Amino acid sequence: FIVLSLVFTMFQVRETESALVLTFGKATRQITEPGLYFKWPPPIESVQKFDSRARGLVAELGETPTKGAVPIIVNTFIVWRIAEPLAFFNAVGTISDAESKLLSQISDTQNKVIGRHEFSEFVNSDPAKIKFDEIEKEMLAEIQKSVRSDYGIEIKALGIRQLKISEDVSKAVFERMKAERNRRT
Repeated sequence: FIVLSLVFTMFQVRETESALVLTFGKATRQITEPGLYFKWPPPIESVQKFDSRARGLVAELGETPTKGAVPIIVNTFIVWRIAEPLAFFNAVGTISDAESKLLSQISDTQNKVIGRHEFSEFVNSDPAKIKFDEIEKEMLAEIQKSVRSDYGIEIKALGIRQLKISEDVSKAVFERMKAERNRRT
């Protein structure tokens, strides 16, 4: 009897997990430290566990206009994890719902941040004028602001995995480069 009662009243949180104790289906305790914990037996309390390890998410290729209205095609990735299980549970609940919301956030952040930068800060014959790292840091700071407080998610890293230029823009860039080279000679 004692062993059976311990099975129903104890639970373990591993180092890679965080947990929520639900009392009659409502979240009452958040546990982020590993260890052994007690709870009331079901149906009074149940435990919802979340994997708190870092996850990767890659957004689809998306066309975004720069400050000068030159469209570029960007593929962004993030590394994220559940930082606050209670906020996560209340705001999104599941990993797939979280990824859906994150993809929307990535798209919004891309449009906002890239729209503040000139095309020449992405593609330039002078490496000193390319501001790729600064733009990625700006995007990371922008997305971190809302995601942590709204969803209980921590964004560890953000990067632009791929940058493409449409065919029309490519032709225009090459024509400009040829004209500049011809002026120098």
